[in-house]
Amino acid sequence: MSSLNKGVRRVEVALRWDPSPLGESAHDLDIVAATYRADAPYGAPSYVVHFDSRSPDGTITLTRDSKTGQGFGSDEVMTLEFDRLAATYGRVVVGVVIQQRDGRKVFGDVANTVVRILEGPVELGKNEFADVSASTAAVVGEFTRSDAGEWEFRPVLRGFDADPQSFVGEMGNSTY
Repeated sequence: MSSLNKGVRRVEVALRWDPSPLGESAHDLDIVAATYRADAPYGAPSYVVHFDSRSPDGTITLTRDSKTGQGFGSDEVMTLEFDRLAATYGRVVVGVVIQQRDGRKVFGDVANTVVRILEGPVELGKNEFADVSASTAAVVGEFTRSDAGEWEFRPVLRGFDADPQSFVGEMGNSTY
């Protein structure tokens, strides 16, 4: 990156899916972000933002949380402000998980699921989960802080067969 490039500064993760068919239980998908310390980027997360929450410092916020996929536009939206994230953090992993309250559901069961990762008007990543259609959760992106202190984005799609609790513990344990 050039000296004029400040790296990734503020990102929006937007998730959309169609409501379940009439008579079936609602599909409930959630965006999850796990933040890792720079000195332990593959250890336990320092904190996790999900299910209508925000980070302790307010730099990662879930601003829209749908339990059904009904409505116009994005059903879930998370904002990540990397330009405000403390230097002690060096990695953030973003994923999507399907709640499993009413029996096992996989991405292939949920129509028109798409996640977009945007920095302003620029789309950094987009995925429709076709390659992980048999999974219940997926990592969709990884942000890492470079040695120069700039945040970089890497699109990822790795499926997991895990409930929401297990996924949070597993999602950042690998290099992508």
